[in-house]
Amino acid sequence: MPARGQTPVVVLGAGPAGLGAAFRLANRKAFDVKVIERGLEVGGNAGSFNIAGLRVDFGSHRLHPSCAPEILADIRQMLGGDLLDRPRHGRIRLRGRWVHFPLQPLDLLVNLPLKFSCGVAVDAATKKFGRNAQEENFATVLEQGLGRTICRDFYFPYAQKIWGVQPAALDAEQARRRVSAGSLGKMIGKVLNGIAGRKTKGKGRFYYPRKGFGQISEAYACAATKAGAALLLGTSVTGIEIENGRAVAVRVHSEQGEDRLPARQILSTIPISVLAQQLTPKAPAPVLASAAALRFRAMILVYLVLDTERFTEYDAHYFPDAEVTITRLSEPKNYGLATLPGTTVLCAELPCSIGDPVWQASETELRDLVLEALAVAGIQVTAKVRGSAARRLPNAYPIYNRDYQKHFNCIDDHLAGIDGLLTFGRQGLFAHDNTHHALAMAYAMSDCLDDTGALNKDKWQQHRGEFLKHVVED
Repeated sequence: MPARGQTPVVVLGAGPAGLGAAFRLANRKAFDVKVIERGLEVGGNAGSFNIAGLRVDFGSHRLHPSCAPEILADIRQMLGGDLLDRPRHGRIRLRGRWVHFPLQPLDLLVNLPLKFSCGVAVDAATKKFGRNAQEENFATVLEQGLGRTICRDFYFPYAQKIWGVQPAALDAEQARRRVSAGSLGKMIGKVLNGIAGRKTKGKGRFYYPRKGFGQISEAYACAATKAGAALLLGTSVTGIEIENGRAVAVRVHSEQGEDRLPARQILSTIPISVLAQQLTPKAPAPVLASAAALRFRAMILVYLVLDTERFTEYDAHYFPDAEVTITRLSEPKNYGLATLPGTTVLCAELPCSIGDPVWQASETELRDLVLEALAVAGIQVTAKVRGSAARRLPNAYPIYNRDYQKHFNCIDDHLAGIDGLLTFGRQGLFAHDNTHHALAMAYAMSDCLDDTGALNKDKWQQHRGEFLKHVVED
């Protein structure tokens, strides 16, 4: 039961957004905060776990320096010396050649394929300024901004691998939200910023917790519970009760059985399409149809345990090439300076669709698929592969099909009309956002609630407008 005078709040999901919200609200002491998480660990896709004695993440994650100062200050206070300041040191395979990522001028001059360089130069010289007259989509927006060569050799094949559809079938918003350098001018600017960043510890660097990226979520969970929040792991949401246009309670299921949690505010970070299907009474048929129409791209993460101190010097390798089935390979040991003599782990990212042959492949088949992909890319794994593991993420990336916006708006408008129910976060707003974006949403949301749990809707809508400006940083 809430302490006398406290306002009951239930948070759905213990990823960065949900835990950030719980941390902020619990510290105000006006709220009785409960966090519902169906998993047994916090962090969601931004969590960490152990393989062969090494802490690994669900893919490649970084905390970017563009994180809001207030949020970064909280994380620093929580992690202390465990928050490392690290240089970025990745590479991209382009037409069979490797170029450094982030991009560097001298490296580009030496390693960029000549035909590619000439193509970019021609594109820049013949660029048509102004908006394209045809209907905009992901392909037209990027080709207009970056030119044919960069798009056809990098962004288009990479996009098709990540989202599983032709670039022209994606909404223009996918380009605006997912590609930070949307023009040749911005791309040149990023290269120049990379030079300055190496001198100022800005661009070209990132923050990473010593014990894996999930340490950020774990620290927020610890701070939230210390402030009085209750964290209910292994607990699934089975329904959201709506009475007279207001959300009043969350029904949940755990090993202890069924329970009903009354709430003044229900703060959801679960996928917005799933939230719409949890309402009782049921949402109108058009809303449920839109919930079914929103699509996520799945991903399998394949981990290889190698009997070697270090695989390469790089933290991440990117593969836009269509002939290489994986999109990225990371080596967690190179992120957090982990020390485990004679052993390293690789994480290969393999986008797919639920139910397709890749999704249904066995662990052995996935291991062999990754080894084959690395061989095609010219990366030989000479060390003994001592073991492997796989993790399946059903909701890795939102897919912005050409009609996604009308479906999202249909759901979002319906949920906005329910008092006491708020959706936010990466999954909750069907966004590609980074962890620092998700935390920014949580902090903004907490500032929009007064101590009685009433939401300042005008202020929240202003924040929502700011969220639309978020652009993913790779």
